[in-house]
Amino acid sequence: MSVPVAPGRWPFLGHTPALLRQRFAFTDTLPGHGEIVKLYLGPAPVYFVASPRLAHEVLVNEGPKFRKGAMFDKFRPFVGNGLVLSNGDFHLRQRRLMQPAFHRDRLAAYAEIMRRAAADLSGSWRAGEVRPIDDDMQSLAVTIVGEALFSTELGKAAIAEARRSIYVIIQQGMIRALSPKFVEKLPVPGNRRFDEAIARMQGIVMEVIRDWRREGTDRGDLLSTLLLAGMTDEQARDEVLTLLTAGIETTALALAWTFHELGRHPDVEARVHAELDEVLGGDPVTVDTLPRLTYVRQVVDEVLRQYPLWMLMRRTLTEVDLGGVRLPEGAEVIVSPHALHHDPTSFADPDRFDPDRWAPERAAAIPKGAFVPFGAGTRQCIGNRFAQNEIVITLATVAARWRLVPVPGKPVRVKFTSAAYPESLPMTVVPR
Repeated sequence: MSVPVAPGRWPFLGHTPALLRQRFAFTDTLPGHGEIVKLYLGPAPVYFVASPRLAHEVLVNEGPKFRKGAMFDKFRPFVGNGLVLSNGDFHLRQRRLMQPAFHRDRLAAYAEIMRRAAADLSGSWRAGEVRPIDDDMQSLAVTIVGEALFSTELGKAAIAEARRSIYVIIQQGMIRALSPKFVEKLPVPGNRRFDEAIARMQGIVMEVIRDWRREGTDRGDLLSTLLLAGMTDEQARDEVLTLLTAGIETTALALAWTFHELGRHPDVEARVHAELDEVLGGDPVTVDTLPRLTYVRQVVDEVLRQYPLWMLMRRTLTEVDLGGVRLPEGAEVIVSPHALHHDPTSFADPDRFDPDRWAPERAAAIPKGAFVPFGAGTRQCIGNRFAQNEIVITLATVAARWRLVPVPGKPVRVKFTSAAYPESLPMTVVPR
């Protein structure tokens, strides 16, 4: 079965210019060319999986026949052999060692960290103040994952370094992933910033780990869980850096876009406030009250649908039959959560913000593979419950006290790296 080649291919550079210039606007058009579409990153062919059915095959049903792909290789200098990049038996062993860190009792403890951090942030705001909500949510996400990971004074230095360096690493790593290999060797400022940020982050995390080794006691944080499980310093470093990266970007963006969408849709905001008042009755949100916030979770799911990661990559470990196409061993495959989440065959009027599409009777009709904000199968993000709880708890804590209102005359523009970022998101703080 022949595979159509996507339009927009350049000599030598392939589809890299289209990907870097147009980002989502390019990949979201690819489902119109077939279930599998061939792209070229420079001279190298990759297969873009454009349907939920085949995405589910890659991520779940045929998952063992794939490993992480070329995009993730570009981040190996940063996260080493952490959970995002490891494969096979080592990946399964590391996942089992880390699983206790996300058991229910630990999630309850993290929930209190989340609530307290969100209360501290929103408690520092003043009525009528214009806040940079994108910056506030990034700082909040760094604080939460940092306090969950590290409970010491030295850990605060690691949190500060994460706030400084993570975005540089994500932005420059994505550019490398989509560019021919020679680009990462060029003596340009972006490459230098990438390498320097990696060195700083690895250095401070190793310092925190050595400090823990000197005491060797369970501090109740994620780092203690990893080290008490028997990880080496290098394994623990890789997993900490993985958790920092994954735990900051996804949740910070989701939180910023959540308040943006509530500000744009007063009817949705009013329903959120009504549910919070009914369920919480003025009390702080807890891990036990989270399941009763059903409409709030619908809002969060709709944000995760509209603003997901741009793409994931996988590499075949053996020859794979995918939708009648024989992919050779070593073939690179792209799955785009953004394209899947905006496919009108799965989501009617996909550009419309509609939390009611997640009401149980409508959500049941969404096909497998169409909604993958945290991946799927054995490679699903281990911290997905942590992230979802963090978004709901922060929303509940902030919305119990404040409304965040868009600033007139300040349209929100989007910049694209591995996901959609607001260039700036000023909002006025208004008491409820």
